Amino acid sequence: MGLQPPEFSTDLYRVVVGMADRSPESVQWFMEHFTEFSIIILLGIVVWLWWRARHASATTMALSVLAPAAGVLAYLTSEVSKTFLTEERPCRAVGLPIVAAECPPVGDWSFPSNHSTIAGALFIAAFLVSWRWGLIALPIATVAAFSRVFVGVHYPHDVLTGYLLGATVTATLTLLLARHGARLVEWGRSQTALAWALGPGVPAARPEVREFAGAGTARF
Repeated sequence: MGLQPPEFSTDLYRVVVGMADRSPESVQWFMEHFTEFSIIILLGIVVWLWWRARHASATTMALSVLAPAAGVLAYLTSEVSKTFLTEERPCRAVGLPIVAAECPPVGDWSFPSNHSTIAGALFIAAFLVSWRWGLIALPIATVAAFSRVFVGVHYPHDVLTGYLLGATVTATLTLLLARHGARLVEWGRSQTALAWALGPGVPAARPEVREFAGAGTARF
């Protein structure tokens, strides 16, 4: 017997899916396509921050590389969890009309939500490099996770767990490895083969303005 969803989550799913069914077609279309599009946006933000980090401190560059890598591990954790946490999709178990074009096939289990895991991981990846860009990524990632309930393919607890899983694993691993990563970046910047990817770092400040330059601090 597979994992059984909490009653409160099933009740909340019914409320959200009912609201989705009554919403305008334009809203339904937007929410159905937003999950995939939002992941592309979040990936774009993370890549942009890596590119900018090429001219930042070794620590900032290390964060921009480690966080996405940790996010991949978070996704793999979510994917492996589905192999033994076999919770049936609510679009099949509850049986309400859904916005999604179709319910995922049997065997594509519901808990936790992979899309929400990725969204949470990418939000934290952006936030660790730049809190300003992290605040931009936050609503995008949150709506992406919510959209999975709205279109009817996940319970609320699926997306909440996935979101927290992605954010927690990414933040924990990145912060644990940041110091060692910064040392590797400093070494890599001296190697011709890695210099393009890691960048030149923070330009040396002139002696007369060094005390005001905040050397080693990236402005994002």
